[in-house]
Amino acid sequence: MSRGLNKVMVIGNLGRDPEMRYTPSGRPVTTFTVATSRSWNTADGERHSETEWFNVVTWGNLAEICKQYLTKGKQVYIEGRLQTRRWEDKEGVKHSTVEIVANEMMMLGERREANNHAPAGEEPVASEESEGHSGEDEFPF
Repeated sequence: MSRGLNKVMVIGNLGRDPEMRYTPSGRPVTTFTVATSRSWNTADGERHSETEWFNVVTWGNLAEICKQYLTKGKQVYIEGRLQTRRWEDKEGVKHSTVEIVANEMMMLGERREANNHAPAGEEPVASEESEGHSGEDEFPF
C-alpha cells in the first residue's frame, strides 16, 4: 500500500496578531505567523541561533478561535499540513508561498491576561475536525 503523509507540528510564538477575513461565501479564515528558534554551538565554541518563520492559515471555527484568543508573542502549538499557493500578480510576475494549513491549535506558555475568555485553569484547544470542510475551494486573497 502506498500512502503519502503531509503533517506539520510547530511550537513557537506569534509574530503578529491574527488577521481574520471572510471568503465570498462568508467562511472565516484567519492568518498569522509563528516563529521558532534554535541555537547551537560551533566546533570552536561560538554560539549561533536562527529563527524560522511559518505562515499559518486557519479556517471556520478554528479561525474564529484563533482570532479571539491569540495575540502577538503568545506561545502556541500548531498542527496541520503544508500547502503551496501560487499566483500571478497584476504585472504578470509569478509568486508562491508555503504555509501551514492548521487543523489544531493549543495555547501554551504562561497566561499573561487575567481577563482571558477560557474557563479558569483551562487553555483553549481548538480543532477543525468537526467542520468537515478543508477550505481548499475558496481563498479570499
